[in-house]
Amino acid sequence: MGKTVLIVEDEKNIVDILRFNLEREGYRTLDAYDGDTGLQLALEHDPDLILLDLMLPKKNGFDVCRAIRTAGRATPIIMLTAREEESDKVLGLDLGADDYITKPFSMRELLARVKANIRRSDMTPVPAPAAGTKIGRGRIVIDTGLLIAYKDGIALDLTQREYELLRFLVSNPDRVFSRESLMEHVWNYESYVGDVRAVDVAIRRLREKVEDDPPSPRFIVTRRGQGYFFHA
Repeated sequence: MGKTVLIVEDEKNIVDILRFNLEREGYRTLDAYDGDTGLQLALEHDPDLILLDLMLPKKNGFDVCRAIRTAGRATPIIMLTAREEESDKVLGLDLGADDYITKPFSMRELLARVKANIRRSDMTPVPAPAAGTKIGRGRIVIDTGLLIAYKDGIALDLTQREYELLRFLVSNPDRVFSRESLMEHVWNYESYVGDVRAVDVAIRRLREKVEDDPPSPRFIVTRRGQGYFFHA
């Protein structure tokens, strides 16, 4: 059975184009033209991915995203926005969206992101009932069996993406990764070329949970002009 993509978008012509291309790729689709209906379908049908417009009637995309995450759903969410304001993109990612794409968008790029996010979600293992291999780097320890990261022996409250990002960096200590490289390794976007702001937001959010002093990070360090690395 094909994966299901929920399209929450108030412009019918965009919904029609998205539905046509997604179904041609083998996906099943659900449609919603306002935020209230989109949230209802997201919670009732538990789709494999949600394409979520920001500017919607009744309930905007930010509120829909917040409500989905508050309900404990980890469904991948890609926000669709015609707005160029950086603050909108950052807010969407802060509320739990996995990615965003700005209109007008390339259908090829959108389909690639849909595929990558669903594949990443499918690859996420179910937490084991017992501890697994532990990766220790000083005060930070990753239990890959329980999918839990610890700092000073205390479990960190991380989202799935934050856990995956920290695990990857901790597994490759003192090795600098560009934003594009992190998009490929953690976000699973092959040969990624495009907006990498999602990496910066994820790094900032992760630092807030890991660092003693987030403005002056000691674990997740920036190498100016090159990228990020975990200082062992």
